[in-house]
Amino acid sequence: MSARRMWTLYEPYHGVTYFAPEARAETDALGCRGGWMGYFGLRAAALGAVPAEVVAATFYNFKLSRVARAVPATWAVATPARFLEARLAGVDAGLRAILGDDVVGDDMIEASQLAQRAALAAPIAGRPLAAANAALPWPDAPHLVLWHATTVLRESRGDGHVAALVAGGLDPVETLVAFSADRDVSDQAGWEAWRGWTAEDWAAAQRRLRERGLLDKENRITADGSRARHDVETRTDAAAELPWEVLGKAGTERLAVLLTGFLRRIVAAGVGVVKPHPMGLDLARIVEE
Repeated sequence: MSARRMWTLYEPYHGVTYFAPEARAETDALGCRGGWMGYFGLRAAALGAVPAEVVAATFYNFKLSRVARAVPATWAVATPARFLEARLAGVDAGLRAILGDDVVGDDMIEASQLAQRAALAAPIAGRPLAAANAALPWPDAPHLVLWHATTVLRESRGDGHVAALVAGGLDPVETLVAFSADRDVSDQAGWEAWRGWTAEDWAAAQRRLRERGLLDKENRITADGSRARHDVETRTDAAAELPWEVLGKAGTERLAVLLTGFLRRIVAAGVGVVKPHPMGLDLARIVEE
């Protein structure tokens, strides 16, 4: 069971943080103006009241100006501590709405225990978002223990992915352009809307990638571009293997089965089923595999 496969299964569970209407209701109640202020506040709160530059650096593929429209104004709306409280409350309400009584079922208890073991082994050195979340207290309820575990695991993997992108020489917008070309994702406007890059930014990144031989004159991925992308993903996966080595094959496979059951419920509820998905996931396809 690879680190990549486990990521596709636990990422949507964590994604309730940002996609569940109950979570949005919590940030609206705080006084956030729009979804982006809530998103940046919820995800960055573990770091403290950091400036836009730190958020853009750690999140990596957002344009700084997009982040600066929300941060640091976010911290005037509510303190990071209040955002963390709202985050947990929104996740709690969202998961209860999706899973009902199963939030206290045997499968949830088992999944939370397995995921916590994996998360406690997730690397945090050189991984600021993972370390910040790992430093937070563990919740008590099993469905929230599972959520916190998936948060630490996904931020540890994400921090490792950023390191691989930096080592691979792909800047934030080049990362999105190369990904879109590699996956043949044609919705450029969708990515621009998600991350804040303009058509001019996108075209300039395409030009730089063409000059390096990673895109051809039609802005299609080249063999060298595919190899560069593959190398980044391989490095990311390798740097995320430790939790699953610690959990062991049997524990990892059992957690995968349990997460798949929860993921089916999340997909059925339509939570996070968006295109383009910000993490490049096709949730409907994942549950069918």
